[in-house]
Amino acid sequence: MKYDCIVIDDELDIAKTTAEYFEMFGIKTTYATEYEEGMKLFKENEVSLLILDINLRERSGFNFCKSIREESDIPILFISARDSEGDILTGLNIGGDDYIIKPFTLNILLAKAKTMLKRYQTYISMNKEEPIVSSVPAHITLDHNYRQVSVNGEIVKFKNQEFRLLAYLIKHCNRVISKEELFEKVWEDVYVSDVTLNVHIRRIREKIEKDPKNPKYIKTIWGVGYVFEVKVPT
Repeated sequence: MKYDCIVIDDELDIAKTTAEYFEMFGIKTTYATEYEEGMKLFKENEVSLLILDINLRERSGFNFCKSIREESDIPILFISARDSEGDILTGLNIGGDDYIIKPFTLNILLAKAKTMLKRYQTYISMNKEEPIVSSVPAHITLDHNYRQVSVNGEIVKFKNQEFRLLAYLIKHCNRVISKEELFEKVWEDVYVSDVTLNVHIRRIREKIEKDPKNPKYIKTIWGVGYVFEVKVPT
């Protein structure tokens, strides 16, 4: 069966209510309250979005996410009462696309889900088209339809959102881009945390920069945002 979304949360009321609320707005959703049940749903159905709690009774949503990332690039949204920066960074670093702290309102969760589904469907549809390739700077090549990045001639794995962020920075190279603009244009979501953006920037630097701690291309403009610097020949 095909689902837009699977909610996996060990609190039955949250899982069931979220699924029912999403269904009211045309997002086909099912839910699970245990690790094994959620994994079975994922493996036996076609899914476009995973909403995942961290505490799944005796199992961990972190481990669930890492297992999913071995075979799929679908968006994963963590929901959890654990609000420490360490937990948030862990969730994002192992492959989560975003992180919402409980308690949350269902309308905000719905807005995030719609945005993530829209981005993912665009990603899927573009992969069926002929590739459009650009290179800036020379050793970094972006295949915009297949969402692939080549660094020094070798394909480097990028998550969809990492690709979107890099492509936007390169498209507007040598211009300082505010965090607010990146949230609006890349995430299409105003409810994104600075932590989420910072983790994505760090991941990209690790993949394209020779020395990620002293980046040559993606520079931080403190208090404002970021700039992708490209030297213009004189």
